[in-house]
Amino acid sequence: MPVLSSRRNGADGQVLDLDTAVKDGVLGGGGGGGGGVGFGGGFAEKLDLKKMIEELDLPEIPSVFICPISLETMEDPVTLCTGQTYERSNILKWFSLGHFTCPTTMQELWDDSVTPNTTLHRLIHTWFSQKYFQKKKKSEDIQGVTSEILDTLKKIKGQARIQSLKELRRLVAGHDIARKTVVDKGGVSLLSSLLGPYTSHAIGSEVISILVHLNLDSSSKSNLTQPAKISLMVDILNEGSIETKINCTQLLKLLIVEDDFNFQIDLLSSPSLLVALMRLVRDKRHPTGNLPALKLLKSICSCSCSHSQSQSQKQIRLMIITIGAVPQLIELLPGLNSESLELALFILDSVSNLKEGKVALSDCSSTIPNLVRILMKVSENCTKYALSILWSVCKLSPQEYSLIAIDVGLAAKLLLVIQSSCNASIKQQSVELLKLCSLNYSDSIFMSKCKLTRTIQ
Repeated sequence: MPVLSSRRNGADGQVLDLDTAVKDGVLGGGGGGGGGVGFGGGFAEKLDLKKMIEELDLPEIPSVFICPISLETMEDPVTLCTGQTYERSNILKWFSLGHFTCPTTMQELWDDSVTPNTTLHRLIHTWFSQKYFQKKKKSEDIQGVTSEILDTLKKIKGQARIQSLKELRRLVAGHDIARKTVVDKGGVSLLSSLLGPYTSHAIGSEVISILVHLNLDSSSKSNLTQPAKISLMVDILNEGSIETKINCTQLLKLLIVEDDFNFQIDLLSSPSLLVALMRLVRDKRHPTGNLPALKLLKSICSCSCSHSQSQSQKQIRLMIITIGAVPQLIELLPGLNSESLELALFILDSVSNLKEGKVALSDCSSTIPNLVRILMKVSENCTKYALSILWSVCKLSPQEYSLIAIDVGLAAKLLLVIQSSCNASIKQQSVELLKLCSLNYSDSIFMSKCKLTRTIQ
């Protein structure tokens, strides 16, 4: 069997360079003897290998540590008479299935015993121990630096405060331990106190970029929903960089999921917020802002729709219509990806329940053609929303809008939906819409309008 062959330091038998040992492919063939691979004080043996493997979850592991059967790191490597090494449980399972060959070489075994590969085990243990303690030290360093920054923020102002916030943002964006430290050390309350009517946009942008990465409890969210803080967020959303706008949007979305609807009405009925979100949705230079803005708009519509009896919440949807969101969203539909498309259709469907929404949809010449194109080409949810919007528009003036819908191929599309594997409610929607559209035609003319060639064209 192969034995460990490596650079040694005199007579103590210790591997000088573990990485070199792994790179050179040196691994023990089994048996005991020889000084184990370890370092300073033998602490490696005190750490649980399985726990280290799970906690580290490293993307790259030396190939000599990997079991050829499971392709996972070996915790109890054993070597066969062929010289090949496997995880003990894996090779024993191989034997239990009636195989008496080496899985790698397929040689028949002249000896079915397995020998613990203690040298390789120590090599694996030491390598993971080094990585584990490096990570632990790094975490402790990050935790210490984060705590220092929080203490410093209490004492400094101006440009020095901005620089400290930038460093804190970098830490929380990249490290779980930094995020946890900020929360545990009362950093959320400290950061929230920096937001107010006299906060500069430079400070506010940094604070928001930190808060959006944190796990905020209900008390923290309540603190952040004070009018002065929300007003600052909306101002920054209108004037900040694309990164800052996205951070503001994501933070606001986190805040409106609370059950305090009195707060939500004050926030969501802000024309400045809605205008800023629509500007972000249609910003072709920075398409990364499209999805978070649509998600927040959907949350706003969901909130207002779930309490439709309230005049205040109805006012929110009216404001979405008033700022011109309907024609803007309709024009964007063909270029949206599937996730954004579903969000946009949800928003349009929510406002189509109002008379003003129906009028805004019918006044846009692209509404019916763009919605017809969507049918059968997207998810069931998109199809459901598109059918609901089409129904609202066609019902507004059946004679006028049904004719337009049929001329752009709606009838053929509806027949395809009815014959598809869609759920029953969507099929029923299609049947009802088809009936509505057929009222303006004789049977023969309507059937000619339903030719599937129209859909293909």
